[in-house]
Amino acid sequence: MTRVEAKGVKPEWRVERMKLSQGKTELFYNDSFTLAGIPVAAHDYGLGNRSALEWVIDHYRVERDAAGEFASDPNRADDEEYILRLIGQVVTVSVETVKRVTGLPLLDEPLKPAPGTYTTEAEAAAARHFMTSEPTTPPLE
Repeated sequence: MTRVEAKGVKPEWRVERMKLSQGKTELFYNDSFTLAGIPVAAHDYGLGNRSALEWVIDHYRVERDAAGEFASDPNRADDEEYILRLIGQVVTVSVETVKRVTGLPLLDEPLKPAPGTYTTEAEAAAARHFMTSEPTTPPLE
């Protein structure tokens, strides 16, 4: 990833609310700079229904109460670059995990859910599909 600094703006590490570009290849960190070149594979490593990067973006923002006072501030006075470093680590772990998972050999026989684990055949079929589905991202080289 590359840090692209805004011209005429004093460099600042503080985050208020980050946002991904529409193509999810850039992260608008704050008014000072943008992180460009986010790998597509970083979005394939998920936590629940979103990527790990999207989770960090959603949770590492300043939230205020109804009176406009701070209720939650993830910025650290003793380590101003903490959130930027965290983003780099999350992207690296995401890409490396996807790389390793897509590099695993396919199983000769699909995994089968343990008997009695699912209450309906539809649940069992969905579990079999999930356990045998192919990754959406080709292996990285």
